[in-house]
Amino acid sequence: MFYSLARSLMFCTDAEFSHHLALGSLKHLKNTPASLLWRQDLPKKPVTVAGIHFDNPVGLAAGLDKNADCIDAFGQMGFGFIEVGTVTPRPQAGNDKPRLFRLPAANAIINRMGFNNKGVDYLVENVKKSSYKGVLGINIGKNKDTPNEQGKDDYIECMRKVYAHASYITVNISSPNTPGLRDLQFGDALFDLLQAVKNEQLDLQAQQDKYVPVFVKIAPDMDEVAVQQVAETLLRSKMDGVIATNTTLDKSAVQHLKYGNEMGGLSGLPVQQKSTEIIRQFRAALGPKMPIIGVGGIDSAKAAQDKMDAGANLVQLYSNFIYQGPALIKQIVESLK
Repeated sequence: MFYSLARSLMFCTDAEFSHHLALGSLKHLKNTPASLLWRQDLPKKPVTVAGIHFDNPVGLAAGLDKNADCIDAFGQMGFGFIEVGTVTPRPQAGNDKPRLFRLPAANAIINRMGFNNKGVDYLVENVKKSSYKGVLGINIGKNKDTPNEQGKDDYIECMRKVYAHASYITVNISSPNTPGLRDLQFGDALFDLLQAVKNEQLDLQAQQDKYVPVFVKIAPDMDEVAVQQVAETLLRSKMDGVIATNTTLDKSAVQHLKYGNEMGGLSGLPVQQKSTEIIRQFRAALGPKMPIIGVGGIDSAKAAQDKMDAGANLVQLYSNFIYQGPALIKQIVESLK
């Protein structure tokens, strides 16, 4: 009831304005009686993935809390893990506004935010101040003005700063909103980046006596040949897992709707089947051992189970969490096998 009312009010205003208003409210009210409006005590559905213990396999996807401002509040909602970011070495404003669009008729969102964030140092300070004790993923990227040839330097810089504070690290090479970023997903460019990431991971492990798994977030816009090639590179570079998938550039399912032809990545219900099929293909290409986090259009317990049946070990929510609120977490966790 509370979330339905809050959503009705938020959906009357600009999407990005209401996004920041909601995050600001969560940040400032997390330790007050108002937090009772979103707190949930959910049953334990423990699972161990990549050597990490999760209280349940339902997480918050990156992109919602880019700067780790609200991890305490999201933890109170019952998420089994939270992923923050994407964060870059230097703060950046992102793309010009407007850049975030709701498509309620399709339970979808289009965004072209462009890695807007306050920089990795700000994120790390927020993590240090947080009281959240659960599993925390930190999603890292490169600054927009960093050439692809030097992109690995940005990822390495972020890794060094977040390593001590992360349960796992995600290398984001699949956002469609940073020019040229998806070029890093293929061929020699991908192997060169992941080899540098792996070497840094092992160096940091030796320095800090702590092994932090590294996941790679990929796009849904791949054919089977591309999936096979990317999977081979993930295995060859000994990555710890893959997150499938990011947003899609395919707007065919929403082009008849208001905002349906806006530039940017489409998320929510229209990407549900596409991301599930990519998960199925990656599971076949990777074999049974490499973990997969499934994300994309999960709007129900059945959709979450479909992702797991396709080969995902964990799932993440974003767009449909915006549409349904904390009740979606509870519904999925309670129904999981």
